[in-house]
Amino acid sequence: MDLHIALRVFREAAEQDSFAEAGRRIGLSPAAVSKNIAELEAHLGTRLFHRTTRSKTLTEEGRIYLEHVARSLDALADADEALGLARADPGGVLRVSAPVTVTMTWLSTRIPDFLARHPGLHLDLRLDDRRVDLVREGYDLAIRGSDHLEDTSLVARRLAEMPHVLCAAPAYLRSRGAPASPAALKTHECVRFSLSGHADTWTFRKDGRIERVTVQSRYSVSSSLAVCDALRAGFGLSLVPRPYVERDLRESRLQAVLEDWSTVTTTLYAVYPSRRHLAPKIRAFLEFLAETFEATKI
Repeated sequence: MDLHIALRVFREAAEQDSFAEAGRRIGLSPAAVSKNIAELEAHLGTRLFHRTTRSKTLTEEGRIYLEHVARSLDALADADEALGLARADPGGVLRVSAPVTVTMTWLSTRIPDFLARHPGLHLDLRLDDRRVDLVREGYDLAIRGSDHLEDTSLVARRLAEMPHVLCAAPAYLRSRGAPASPAALKTHECVRFSLSGHADTWTFRKDGRIERVTVQSRYSVSSSLAVCDALRAGFGLSLVPRPYVERDLRESRLQAVLEDWSTVTTTLYAVYPSRRHLAPKIRAFLEFLAETFEATKI
């Protein structure tokens, strides 16, 4: 027995006072209507209709049951309508976690336009460089930069790739000299971004050779914005995503070193718990992110 169909059949038969009319409205034969009513009564263990050769009327139990069934079916119809509206126009509260520097570099100036496109949507954007637990902390989506994603239970959509560059202020390089090789970094001040997946070891490649440098740092900080501030102030060298310092390099506030060596690339992902029945608000934000990073041409 399909309980939902049986409930619809019961309601129509009761309200139309006719099994035949109920069948016409739902698209079932009189025999199928009778079968659904009989199976529903067997399921409930009570008689819902008094049956004679000329009429079928509700029992007292049938009248009580009809009140509850009618309310339940109406509530389901309202839920279906509400979901349909949600699919057509994203709405509600969207909770997103994103790294500070990623947001300030690419997203913050574009978010007003995104919200203007979706007037029914409320965005709660939390800027946090730590890796949040989406499910436990109640986020719909997070933006993450990673060399590799550890949590395979999440759906990940790639947004962009950020190559890294080793750089420092010209004043620092004049006073300490530019490192001639990765190994020479052991004699330099290095600024360490503590939340990076490669915070402790910087890897460089050249002509099939790989050199890994264990980072010795007097300054470790959990904000890439603070790392960039330290570099501009001439404190030392750091390995940072190139888009974060592209303007500084172009305007000579910072200078790249060891450019004949390649190094790590961080991939930006949008991660969310499930791709099944993806909420319209999440789908809309994913489209916004894809448009934004495609336009930046990182």
